[in-house]
Amino acid sequence: MKRKSIYITLAVVILLGSCAFLFRTQLAVVAFDLFMAKDVEESLQKSYKPLQGDKAPEPVVLQSKPFSVMLLGSDQRKDEPARSDTLIYAVVRPMESKVLLVSVPRDTYVDIVGKDRKDKINHAYAFGGHQMAKDTMEAFFDEEIDYYASINFQGLKDVVDAIGGVELPIGKDIVNKGKDHEKFTIKANKPIYNGEEALNYVRYREDSDFNRAKRQQVFLDVAAKRVMKLDQIGKVPELIEIMGDNFQTDMPPKFIIDLAKQMLTGGKVDMTSYTIMGKDMKIRGVYYSDPDMEDVQEARDLIDNWMNPDTPADQLLQPQDAEKQKLK
Repeated sequence: MKRKSIYITLAVVILLGSCAFLFRTQLAVVAFDLFMAKDVEESLQKSYKPLQGDKAPEPVVLQSKPFSVMLLGSDQRKDEPARSDTLIYAVVRPMESKVLLVSVPRDTYVDIVGKDRKDKINHAYAFGGHQMAKDTMEAFFDEEIDYYASINFQGLKDVVDAIGGVELPIGKDIVNKGKDHEKFTIKANKPIYNGEEALNYVRYREDSDFNRAKRQQVFLDVAAKRVMKLDQIGKVPELIEIMGDNFQTDMPPKFIIDLAKQMLTGGKVDMTSYTIMGKDMKIRGVYYSDPDMEDVQEARDLIDNWMNPDTPADQLLQPQDAEKQKLK
């Protein structure tokens, strides 16, 4: 009888252990709700900066419809004007855990909404902050944008260090040696890259603006995968606190928290990337990128398709020429 009790106890322990393993993500979310959610929401409130005319979304625990976000990475430094080095139109499909990233190289020559003139798209942020950057990107794609989220260089560097670095596919040394550029070298084939190296990776552009945009997409992918690992979930409050004034968004804190939990329990996040290409041109001694309108139209088609809630997952459009979209 005693031996039978031992077997029963052992079986129960194995069963509980198996359940804990199988449902470890769900358990992590429960732990998050119990011990961290309140602190995270309070910290996110500091970064909540709605734009004029913003309407807060209705509180919905399960986000079912696709939505769009303008992602900006800025070179903001203390007491200096900022420009947006990273400009991405993102479409998030929470139900399928899929994200579309459409990058616009910073030198792309576009109409700046509110300035009545053409200029580099990254100047929109310098002229009129998030609002002008959003208005300009909406006009460029002829698509509305639901939200924005921006982080500056210091925030990116600190967050990467806090999660223990990221894995980057660097096959040969990256050397920034231009006459007027900050000098740095990123060694190839390292297992993990720290915040300074990751920042230099996304900023490097001595090869081309197109490649720089592709590296930014790669970084977002590897960083998201790193954060989604279970051993990183407990660091979420720390990450939010670290970002502090370096991060701004008009997504309400409760919306971000509910979305994060949904994406966490929805399986691996799958990212699809597309980058607008262009031809170099010079106007009054200044270099610009004249966007390829066929690329712009394809980007619009991708966004329309992904933003349509009735598009089944197996009918989501992919870039037509995958080879053309590879990092060169």
